[in-house]
Amino acid sequence: MAGFVAFPSVAAFGEWLFIRTRADGFSARVPPSSFETAIALAMRRLAVPSGASSRSNPIPDSPGVFADARAHWADHCAVCHGNDGSGDTMMGKRMYPPAPDMRQLRTQQMSDGELFDVIENGVRLTGMPGWGGDEHGVQDSWKLVRFIRHLTHLSAEEVREMESLNPKTPDELKEEQEEQEFLDGGQIHEHAATEHHH
Repeated sequence: MAGFVAFPSVAAFGEWLFIRTRADGFSARVPPSSFETAIALAMRRLAVPSGASSRSNPIPDSPGVFADARAHWADHCAVCHGNDGSGDTMMGKRMYPPAPDMRQLRTQQMSDGELFDVIENGVRLTGMPGWGGDEHGVQDSWKLVRFIRHLTHLSAEEVREMESLNPKTPDELKEEQEEQEFLDGGQIHEHAATEHHH
């Protein structure tokens, strides 16, 4: 009997979704609805195996571990999540759903094992890829869990240090090289000086 009652609701929802999709398309430029956000959060929960939540981080917290994790985050994760974990980047904001603010309770309340599993295996139907594959990567993932826990206490100085570790475009690398040559006594090219001030 319950199935007969639920069917009209499911059918009505399907019709509404079809009409809305035909009108708006599947553009990733439209902010996700509250329904889609709920689905994405549910997918994140479902993506983590039941045993993962009880796993504890085998990597001890230390300045060296934190330095490694901070450098790894700046080089690999910040393009989407930002150095500060806010997700406020060109790539992060344009994902569908957008990259989450890793400092918020939704992420910080996850267990170490759950965070590790998301890093290693990713989350389907989101922009989060799975980075697992080898033992060295496993160590890096556990270190990143340590860094994620620190995001709520990240200082402005640490963020500035990370900026020097972010990947550079070929133009940025060329500009840095030309500026260094100038500082070493060479001549800076006119176009580099012009680009620097734009």
